[in-house]
Amino acid sequence: MTINAQEPASGQDSVRKNAAKVFIDCRSCDMSFTRQEIPWVNYVRDVREAEVYVLVTSQRTGSGGDMYTYKFQGMNRFAGMNDTLSFISNPDETGPELRELRTSLLKAGLLRYAAKTPVIREIMISHDQKMAQEEIVDNWNYWVFELQTSPRFNAEESYQRLMLNNSINISKVTPEIKLEIEADQSYNKQRFIEGDDDTTYIRSSKSLSNLYVKSLGEHWSAGLRWNISASTSQNYIFNNMFMPSVEYDLFPYSEATHRQLRFLYSVGYQYSNYIDSTIYNKMDEHLFLHQIRIAYQVQEKWGSVNLSMVGSNYFHDLSKSLIQLNASVRIRIIKGLSLSVNGGAAYINDQLNLAKGELSEADRLLRLKEQATSFNIQGGLSITYTFGSIYNNVVNPRFGNGGGYEYYD
Repeated sequence: MTINAQEPASGQDSVRKNAAKVFIDCRSCDMSFTRQEIPWVNYVRDVREAEVYVLVTSQRTGSGGDMYTYKFQGMNRFAGMNDTLSFISNPDETGPELRELRTSLLKAGLLRYAAKTPVIREIMISHDQKMAQEEIVDNWNYWVFELQTSPRFNAEESYQRLMLNNSINISKVTPEIKLEIEADQSYNKQRFIEGDDDTTYIRSSKSLSNLYVKSLGEHWSAGLRWNISASTSQNYIFNNMFMPSVEYDLFPYSEATHRQLRFLYSVGYQYSNYIDSTIYNKMDEHLFLHQIRIAYQVQEKWGSVNLSMVGSNYFHDLSKSLIQLNASVRIRIIKGLSLSVNGGAAYINDQLNLAKGELSEADRLLRLKEQATSFNIQGGLSITYTFGSIYNNVVNPRFGNGGGYEYYD
């Protein structure tokens, strides 16, 4: 099905004052393309001026694609006209293909509002071809494989650097189970040449992460996290962590694209074999620990909130603990003014892996070894204010977007 707008009658105002005023809350949409393909609504920059609020969210699927959800909320003369539409993309779809599909879904959702306005006279609905029904056969049985490699090299007269990053991801996701296996390898070699001095520093790591989750209904799930790793900077020859877990979501999982409040509890076993003796004079040790994770996410027309907390400690010494908080908030304050804030803080007292002895200057400057710390703090904010015409219907691609340079594929 295609939905197209006819050419407006001669002398008609380019801004159709009777058309629906639409605010689209989407960070990944191509709004220039959207305005070109859907010219039969008025796009406004302030949600308070809108008659239709559209919230677009996405969530990763097991196949490597995304589930896009479009939530339509009618306001003012369209109050009570609400709807939710969604579709799932394939990982092999190109950017232009995905853009077409997303715009078609948006057209379908906005059409019911346009039908209540005189602009419906300018819209034609056509059916391109007969849709053939066929059974979908998945020869891979939901298994997805992803390989990635990222080699980089740069050299100067007195400096050389080689970086290798490789990963393998294997997953199977169905409504009943979630299985993910990821292997990562990182190698960073730096060489400094100063006269007769020729020094090489190497930092490397390997990890194998396994996750298995079984659905237990709309609110509960149970699973297992099993991680194996080795890292020169973290002083691990071998580290093995085995963590059975259970999770409860206060809201149904089916509402995850709009709101979540998840509680995850894990308890398990860790075996560590160290490169150098630790500050506790250990070359290897067997440890038991537990961990709780709380995550809250909500996306509404006033903005969005993402909060998370992680707490863990070791059973042999409960003072060896970690508490970490992260937050991201985006709020529309008044007309045209929005505020985004993100930050995090961590109390760290569980660095059992720290190597004994003084760190060299190279260890500190190049981050070759993990350094002792009791806290970590990071954060940032942005304030945006826009004013002027409430309408934003015109597309003009000359000289690129924002006056900058663009590369064309």
